[in-house]
Amino acid sequence: MAGFKSTADASPPLDEGSYQGIRDPARSDHHHNDVAQRHRRRSRLAKSHSAQSDRDFHVTSALTLPSNSSPMASSWPETPPGADPLPGQLDRWLAARGAELVAVRRHIHAHPELSHQEFETASLVARELAVAGLTPRLLPKGNGVICDVGEGDRVIALRADLDALPLPDGKDVPYRSTVDGVAHACGHDVHTTILLGTGLALAQLAERDELPGRVRLLFQPGEECIPSGAPEVISAGGLKDVAAIYALHCAPQLPVGLVGVRSGPFTAAADTIEVNLRGRGGHTARPHLTTDLVHAMGRVIVDVPSLLDRRVDARAGVSMVWGRAHAGEAYNAIPAVANLKGTVRILNREAWREAPELITKLIHDVVAATGAEVEVTYTRGVPPVINDRMATAVVAGAAGAALGPDRVVEAEISMGGEDFAFYLEQVPGAMIRLGTTPQGAEVKPDIHQSTFDVDEKAIGYGVRVMVHTALAALAAGTF
Repeated sequence: MAGFKSTADASPPLDEGSYQGIRDPARSDHHHNDVAQRHRRRSRLAKSHSAQSDRDFHVTSALTLPSNSSPMASSWPETPPGADPLPGQLDRWLAARGAELVAVRRHIHAHPELSHQEFETASLVARELAVAGLTPRLLPKGNGVICDVGEGDRVIALRADLDALPLPDGKDVPYRSTVDGVAHACGHDVHTTILLGTGLALAQLAERDELPGRVRLLFQPGEECIPSGAPEVISAGGLKDVAAIYALHCAPQLPVGLVGVRSGPFTAAADTIEVNLRGRGGHTARPHLTTDLVHAMGRVIVDVPSLLDRRVDARAGVSMVWGRAHAGEAYNAIPAVANLKGTVRILNREAWREAPELITKLIHDVVAATGAEVEVTYTRGVPPVINDRMATAVVAGAAGAALGPDRVVEAEISMGGEDFAFYLEQVPGAMIRLGTTPQGAEVKPDIHQSTFDVDEKAIGYGVRVMVHTALAALAAGTF
């Protein structure tokens, strides 16, 4: 997005050699996503530079920048009624470059990368930030980016996640995934594009010494898996000197143009639990001569969640659900081994810390009466996201300024997991929900469904919200 530079000569284009210097060719050999590394305003993204050679090649037709007469271009959101204008004529800047942001999103969507393999996506982000005159640095593995905008002791961090899901893309759109079995079905392509646009917009203010502090952009790998990528970003210094951190997440439950905000519990901790049972198998005609593992497994499935509900404060928001149960093959044979696997989701941080010991003991107690041998493996996933009260107030006010106060609504609590929680264990912050569903849509595919897509006007709304949030947080001085 060389067109994002404030002037034609403000930052000379990186030559291909210097860009190759921030990439690992050996690692790129394992990934075949071609990334459009150079594209200019109102031009077709037809040529790009391969990570493995100097050849030019054509990328998907999804990367044609929309013309002024196209439906997308005409629907790019203007400054909403009742909203405060962005400083430094950024509203005009954003409107002029909306098509380029959409093109970036479509390119990332068409070339998804799985968790911890986001090398090409990170390289694309790093290049665009460098072309804008910023100094991005890749994470040690090369699959994420950290970049500061502006100067000053006070640092506000903004985070986006880069990875896609191991799902097929079920949409019939020009920017459909070109990678079999991999799709951006959770909106991380949108998150990445919004944060990139936010960083480039803030760079405009920094060039004019109008950014009252430092904003750190965190482009994080591996949100969709365990172990996740947030701890890697933290280990790489992502939170050094940070006063507060913010993020947004696509929310198909909300129409485009709305933002959901909530203080306190926002998403649940998400852990996994596995139970292996062993015993003497035998004929179903003589269960008294066996250890009936199917019966033991049934006791664990039914009794443990019920007992857990009575051992934990109901206000803690605990949900234990089994997703896999397997025992035996023959209908008339009692098996010698059985396996259960499920999830434990908790909204309260203290209850989450106590859960492994409590649940393991409950399982052993229930199984003891059956005579079976039991082995419990409890695996930590992510903590609960608990939005800081002051940080939530800042982002709520900023979203109201960005979109108009009537467009900020209360977000619902989700029992899904989100590794943004790792950052919130270190510094105060808040996550919000960004409406992505077209106004009046009857069908609203949820995230993690292969048909999930967004109204791309959400990109412009998201950039406005995050720019206002960064500026408000820098000015707050309360963290």
